[in-house]
Amino acid sequence: MSLPLVRLPSLDLVRGFVAVGRRMSVTLAARDLCLTQSAVSRQVQALEDALGVKLLVRGYRSIAFTPEGERLFRAADGALAQLQDVIHAVKGPSGRRLVTLTSTSGLTGLWLIERLGAFLRAHPDIEVRVSANDRAVDLAGEGIDLAIRYGAREAMPRGAEYLFGESVLPVAHPSLHVKALASPADVARHTLLQFDGPYRPWLQWGEWFASQGWDEVRPKAVLRFNQYDQLVHAAVAGQGIALGRRPLVAAMLADGRLRAISAPLPGPATDYAYWLLHAHPEPAPEVVHVMRWIRDEAALVRE
Repeated sequence: MSLPLVRLPSLDLVRGFVAVGRRMSVTLAARDLCLTQSAVSRQVQALEDALGVKLLVRGYRSIAFTPEGERLFRAADGALAQLQDVIHAVKGPSGRRLVTLTSTSGLTGLWLIERLGAFLRAHPDIEVRVSANDRAVDLAGEGIDLAIRYGAREAMPRGAEYLFGESVLPVAHPSLHVKALASPADVARHTLLQFDGPYRPWLQWGEWFASQGWDEVRPKAVLRFNQYDQLVHAAVAGQGIALGRRPLVAAMLADGRLRAISAPLPGPATDYAYWLLHAHPEPAPEVVHVMRWIRDEAALVRE
């Protein structure tokens, strides 16, 4: 026999628990719900108190389900996902229509945000929520409409649409007065900005030097960054020379915030590219508008 409706725990408590379960992180769940970490923790604690069982085992920087928690999460996650879909579908035409888009932190900070304002001015009835996230996510399961992902073709799921590829080139702020890196001696006079994020050889200076046939290159100094957008902002601030991912720095090259630096040979090549993924085979009209806009902007990058 089912529990009477009046005795069901508050939906807010269940939503907080599911958010933590989807991310296995109170910090990320709090970000998703636009709440503080302590507020989300209190929601989970209140749900445990209401049910009289432990749902999560909290360790040092780790969270795991108890058997009761895993059972509840599987049922509640599916129910909330269906509820998310239905509420999204029946939302009245007078309200602003929300489209959730996730992308890598680099693309979000350097490409999407540069262009998003124009889209919102053209479509004031559509609200876009952007989630910068470098991990692959279950779009439908997490209530996300669209994703732009970076990787090789074989790593993309079926239905992924190619947006644009990538090449790299040295870039710097014009105040550094660097026009060319013709030899290791040129590099020795400058500070290099190094990307220390996920290992991708074509984004590393060592691989770029190898593409030029240079050995034992000793720059003046090296500044390291684990987020690519931070590295580019440091280049714009005149702190050194960066390896610019051409699609992500194109706007900055066009308006003079960065200057392309010539070299004897092209840099290393990559088969990685940017891909558009969508959660549903028949997206809602507002999602289609955002997809068309992304495709149009991507076409400009390819030109």
